Formats: sequence, C-alpha cells, structure tokens
Amino acid sequence: MSPVRRCSRTACGRPAVATLTYVYADSTAVLGPLATYAEPHCYDLCAEHSERLTAPRGWEVVRLLDGSAPARPSGDDLEALANAVREAARPQQRAAEAGGGRTADPMEVARRGHLRVLRSPDN
Repeated sequence: MSPVRRCSRTACGRPAVATLTYVYADSTAVLGPLATYAEPHCYDLCAEHSERLTAPRGWEVVRLLDGSAPARPSGDDLEALANAVREAARPQQRAAEAGGGRTADPMEVARRGHLRVLRSPDN
C-alpha cells in the first residue's frame, strides 16, 4: 500500500492535497486541507480537481484556507469578537437571565447561545 493518498476521482492517480466533505443538512460542500486520516465519507482530491470543484445547484461551496497560509480576520470575525466583548461587559444582566432554575457554573461570566465566557482561573 502506498503511503501517499491519491485523488478519489475515478481514473485520477495524482496525490491528494485537499479533503471534500458534504454537509447534507446545510446543502454545503466543504473543501479543506488534506485531512490527517482518510475517512469513509470524505473524498480526497488532487490540486486540479479541488480547483475545479463545483457543487449542485442550490448548494454552497466553502473553501477553507490551507493552514500554511496566513489567515486574515474578516468583517464577520471582527463583529463577532466585538459582540462577545460587549456580552462579557454585562455579566450581571446575563447571569440574571440565565439563572432561570438551573445552577450556573461559578467560572461562567456570560453566555450567548452555546458560547460561554469563562472567568480566568488565575482570578
């Protein structure tokens, strides 16, 4: 068995450089860097096939950056960070809202959906 993973496309023997995963619930195809391990429901693609990838009509293709490329924050990232800081600045209001019958984690300062802001363990 060859240690180099090959492109999953039929009759293509080139080395794989990216992994394609489908998220059927969201009608999304996610193309990212080559996964560490070959997974049964993922497809390894060579450079040519990953560049030419298209998705069915109504589907979205999400292309994740290679880990070696420097990532630049987007406007959405900066807005999410600003919103998280604003939420953390109002811990008493959020704690009162979250206190509806459940015990709160003493390390938890604020909550937004499934995200939590935790107190530093040094304090």
